[in-house]
Amino acid sequence: MTRPDHQPLVATRRALHGVAELVIAGPQYASSGTIRLRVVPGGFAGTTSGLGVDGGELVWEGGRTPLGGTCRRMAEAAGVEASVPAVYGAGSGVDPDEVLTFDAEALMIVSGCFERGDSALRTFAPDAEPVLWPEHFDVGRSLGEVNYGVSAGDDGHEAPYAYVAPWEPREGDFWNAPFGAVRAADTLPDAAAIVAFFEDGRRAAGR
Repeated sequence: MTRPDHQPLVATRRALHGVAELVIAGPQYASSGTIRLRVVPGGFAGTTSGLGVDGGELVWEGGRTPLGGTCRRMAEAAGVEASVPAVYGAGSGVDPDEVLTFDAEALMIVSGCFERGDSALRTFAPDAEPVLWPEHFDVGRSLGEVNYGVSAGDDGHEAPYAYVAPWEPREGDFWNAPFGAVRAADTLPDAAAIVAFFEDGRRAAGR
């Protein structure tokens, strides 16, 4: 698999994080008290609102607008007010009036990683719905005091990655990050590969 150009990927990931946080999760929390988002084909959406991202567009019941400009502009187009969820401080660092850019290839990389992660989590632990959390912009779930998921990337890892993060630190060769273990998403080409990583993590956490 060809490694992505990190510059447009990082910019697009941050922009999507801002949309998830300010345009979807913030207004949703104000109206229904939950920040939980969900992965959908081509993007992500609120769990109690009709707002979501579909490819290169922000969509809602009865309308859509291209991703671009500011979060305030996109929120106003959808009939909501851009805001950070009151339950936590800003995670993305995106200002409502910051002009954002979105790269088409990077959009596909992020949405593809989330889709594979969501599918893997449903296979690995089918008894609960995966959650896309807007604060850290990752899809995950907890099982036996261990967090499993896929992140779109962050300050420590520019590109998307899968992770296994025990609540209590573990020691051993498997654990290659301060919070647990990570694997670059471009080394896990499908949901089955992510499931295998999660299974390895569950065994390592249990030892």
